[in-house]
Amino acid sequence: MKRIRGNILALILTIIFILPFIYPNNNFRHILILFLIFAGLGESWNIITGFAGQTSFGHAAFFGIGAYTSTILFYKFHLSPWLGMIFGAILASIISAVVSYPCFKLKGHYFAIATLAIAEIIKQIFVSWDYVEGATGISIPIVEEGIINFQFHSSKIPYFLIAYVFFVAVVFAAKFIEKNRMGYYLKAIRDSHEAAEALGINTTLYKLYAMMVSAAFTAMLGTLYAQYILYIDPFMVFPLEISMKIVLLTVLGGIGSIYGPIIGAAVLIPLSEYTRILLGGTGKGIDLIIFGALIVIIACYEPNGIIGLLKQKSRKGETVIEKAKALS
Repeated sequence: MKRIRGNILALILTIIFILPFIYPNNNFRHILILFLIFAGLGESWNIITGFAGQTSFGHAAFFGIGAYTSTILFYKFHLSPWLGMIFGAILASIISAVVSYPCFKLKGHYFAIATLAIAEIIKQIFVSWDYVEGATGISIPIVEEGIINFQFHSSKIPYFLIAYVFFVAVVFAAKFIEKNRMGYYLKAIRDSHEAAEALGINTTLYKLYAMMVSAAFTAMLGTLYAQYILYIDPFMVFPLEISMKIVLLTVLGGIGSIYGPIIGAAVLIPLSEYTRILLGGTGKGIDLIIFGALIVIIACYEPNGIIGLLKQKSRKGETVIEKAKALS
């Protein structure tokens, strides 16, 4: 079974990789890049929420911190966005540890509300902060394209390849955590906080590790998004909408599963982009209405999302085969 799952993941990653070369359409490539960014964000969010059971509604804060750190360092000090990305990941990790430590004393919905409030506070700070150009935002200066400057003007393929590498890195990092001691500890904390502490697990420490890793990956993807769009403002990189998209796509696909964010992003991102193209603006929110309806329908049958439905089908298939073998 493990080999089959490994082969399925390898097949999915291979298909994603060859898609922009089979269908060389710029709009399609743009959707693929956004798909990789949001699937990566879902995988990052899964580490703290899917594995550790700490629901965060504030991951847009780490996304924005990553985007702003690299952009400010490049805009004001001409520092490479790659170095800015590293600084952004470190800064997001430190901030996540500082704000999460007291919040971990809260349980259930109170923790989720606290993360939501912190994200909104950070957004308002950036809106009012003149040094980062406040609500006006920053247009990233156009420079010669190339990997060092992290800018590509003639083709979207380099952005796709970078997004793909980041996405694969986040997937394998999440998979590594899931299959090692830290993942087992986090799942124990998720299933029963009191039982995990009774077993001697330092619950606060491991939740802190999970939040810092999750925030670091989220910030790195924020830098990638900023370099791809070449413009940022607080309403673009700190909005509640980004946090909600990360939560919704992972819930639809399946929380706690490596495949969950991939499935959810494969539904939400094309839906968002094509409704935006057809209806203009932000698609009049039609994408979130359809997406919300899908979540309600699927949650009625299987709370673990689409991946839960697929597992149900797989188990039924195995049972039928076993019965057939027993009768033969």
